[in-house]
Amino acid sequence: MLEIVLRPLAWLPLRWLHVLGAGVGWLAYLLSPRYSARLDQNLKQSGLFPQETDYRRARRRAVVEAGKITVEVLAIWLKPPPRVMGYFREVRNYDKIQRARDAGRGIVLLTPHLGCFEIAGFYFGQRLPLTVLYRPPRKRWLQALMIRGRKRGRTELATTDLAGVRKLLRALRNGEAIGMLPDQAPRFGDGVWAPFFGRPALTMTLTSRLRRATQAAAFMVFAERLPKGAGYCLHIEQLPDPVQDEAALNRAVEAMIRRRPEQYLWGYDRYKVPRDAPPPQTDQLSVGPE
Repeated sequence: MLEIVLRPLAWLPLRWLHVLGAGVGWLAYLLSPRYSARLDQNLKQSGLFPQETDYRRARRRAVVEAGKITVEVLAIWLKPPPRVMGYFREVRNYDKIQRARDAGRGIVLLTPHLGCFEIAGFYFGQRLPLTVLYRPPRKRWLQALMIRGRKRGRTELATTDLAGVRKLLRALRNGEAIGMLPDQAPRFGDGVWAPFFGRPALTMTLTSRLRRATQAAAFMVFAERLPKGAGYCLHIEQLPDPVQDEAALNRAVEAMIRRRPEQYLWGYDRYKVPRDAPPPQTDQLSVGPE
């Protein structure tokens, strides 16, 4: 039923979807004091915009870009795959992934909460076997649509539990690709504290553990949203071998964010402290439930 209601929206031109998404972004910002305060705090404390005028301009753009992802995803999930693939205007460095595959290595694709991370996963699922780490949404009514939208092409989903980790491991050992969000706040016990834009953030250790176990090649991926609904540019950057620690992982995420900081989801609760986790030694924390 939900899909029937939303499908007409999915067929709007991408530019119109982005205009609608901008409105959604401002509604969320104005109607949720908690969300707006977190976005403001995270953006300001990133240190990327020390001048007040630059910060205010970046905040306006961040509010708009955050709204776009909530609407453009309808086109990605509901339009025929050839139409979605047509949104890509440029793909940079895919040859590096192909060389790693030709060498028989598994592929770890890391897509931060930056730009249109949904279409980044979609792209790879059309080109190679892909298993994506999946956490069910809090809004249960969205789950069925999300699963159908993401399981297209050659994509499989792995749950955030032991069975899911085993599924990821098997995929890498078979020379396939896996995908995950490197800046997703993990549960306590699945991460360590590491600096992220100068503040301690609980950072997943799963990426480094899987790479060490399989010698997989890792790539940071960012689907840049182009102006005026023109489409997307897919950026691919290979991470160095041997495997580095979680602080290095966060630095790689930061480097990608610096390319288009307004397209990062600054309203995401990246610095939350799970209730069972001892907080790091800092007074700059965002405490929230797991």
